[in-house]
Amino acid sequence: MQKTRIGILGYGNLGKGVEFAIRQNPDMELTAVFTRRAPETLRIATPGVNVYGADMMERMRGSIDVLILCGGSATDLPEQGPACAALFNTVDSFDTHAKIPEYFAAVDRAARSGSNVAIISVGWDPGMFSLNRLYANCILPEGKDYTFWGEGISQGHSDAIRRIEGVVDGKQYTIPVPDALEAVRGGGSPDLTPRQSHTRHCFVVAEPGADKARIEREIRTMPNYFSDYNTTVNFVTQEELDRDHGRMPHGGFVLRRGTTGSGTNHLIEYSLKLDSNPEFTANVLVAYARAANRLASGKAVGAKTVFDIPPAWLSPKTDEELRKTML
Repeated sequence: MQKTRIGILGYGNLGKGVEFAIRQNPDMELTAVFTRRAPETLRIATPGVNVYGADMMERMRGSIDVLILCGGSATDLPEQGPACAALFNTVDSFDTHAKIPEYFAAVDRAARSGSNVAIISVGWDPGMFSLNRLYANCILPEGKDYTFWGEGISQGHSDAIRRIEGVVDGKQYTIPVPDALEAVRGGGSPDLTPRQSHTRHCFVVAEPGADKARIEREIRTMPNYFSDYNTTVNFVTQEELDRDHGRMPHGGFVLRRGTTGSGTNHLIEYSLKLDSNPEFTANVLVAYARAANRLASGKAVGAKTVFDIPPAWLSPKTDEELRKTML
C-alpha cells in the first residue's frame, strides 16, 4: 500500500490530535512536523519523524503529499493558508464563517499558482455541520435552518482570546439558550438572533498588572466572535483554569424545520457530542487529507470546500467495499 505522506504545521492541541489520527489510518504516515517554536524543544509521539522550523517547509516540497494546517483562524490561517497552498496540497480548519468567502479566494489564488489543491474550513462546523445544512436544504427546500453550538469549548474563540495583549491563557464556552433550542424542537420556526440563540462564557488568565477592564472590553466587542452575543468574562488563575477547564468538550445541533406537500411538517436534526473538540476535528482533517491527495492525483487544482468532495473519497475503502458494507 502506498501511504499518503502527511505533514503537520503547528503542534498544539489540534496538531497533536492529527498525529494520533494518522495512527488510526493505515494508509497514511506522518512525514514531518513544522513549528514556530524551537524545533529541539518539541517532543512528538511518533518515533523517527523529524521536527523542523516553519522556515524549512519549502525545502520539503516533494516529500509531503498533504500538509495539514493546525493554526488558529484569528491570525494564523489568514497568512499560513495562502502561503502554504502555494507550496503544498493543504487541508485546514478555518472557522471564521463570515470571512470564509475572502479566505477561499486568497487560498484559491495561491493554490492555483502552485498547481496544488487546498481544502479549506474542514472540521465539524464548518465541515460536518455544513454538509448537513446543505443536505437538509436540498430535501426540505421550504423551511428554516437552525444551528446550536455547545455546550462546549470553542478552539477558535479560545484562540482569539489568547491573542489579546495581556492574556496568558483562556478558554471560551459556547452554550445554547435552552428555550430557543426547545422552541425549534417543539414545532416552532422562531426568528432567532445570535444573542437569543447562545451565550458565551470566557475564563481568562491575565498577566500580572494587565488592564483587565481593557481585556474584557476587547473580548466583548470582538467582531465575528463575541460582539453579537451575551458574553461573560471571568478572570481566573492558571491553576484554576487548568483544574476546572482542562478538558476540551464540544458539540451541537443542526436542525431544519420544513414543510412538504400541502403543509406536512418535518424536522431534520443532526447532533454531535464530543469529549475532545480538537481530537474530533483532527480526525475530520485527516479524512479530508485523503481526499486532497486523491484530487491532486487527478490533477485538480485550486481551493475546495467540503461541498466539493465526493463522500467516497474520504474513505480508504474501495467503491465496491462501500457499496457492500455501507449502502
